[in-house]
Amino acid sequence: MWIRAWIIAALFGAVGTGCGARGPRTVADPDPAVKIPAIKQAVRNHDRSVIPQLIKDLNSDDPAVRFYSIDALHDLTGQTFGYRYFDDEQQRKPAVQRWQKWLSEQPKNAK
Repeated sequence: MWIRAWIIAALFGAVGTGCGARGPRTVADPDPAVKIPAIKQAVRNHDRSVIPQLIKDLNSDDPAVRFYSIDALHDLTGQTFGYRYFDDEQQRKPAVQRWQKWLSEQPKNAK
């Protein structure tokens, strides 16, 4: 349990550094220092239009991006589909596929 708490603390610390003013925040930005605050803002605004990008980011190489993406998806949809950001790529794959299937079944105007 303490390891998970340490990882989350490290993720929060990484997000707090390097967040300079460099234009509008967007969840599609490749820089986690921009992407993560944009994810948080989208959740605060209940902006479900970011869901497709969040699902793509479940495959990110960056565990912080994966953490904030699944957290945002859970906040916006109430679902996780068994996704765990700390699993390796092979372990995450079935849950990512469930997210992709879920997305494909959503009405176009609901995304």
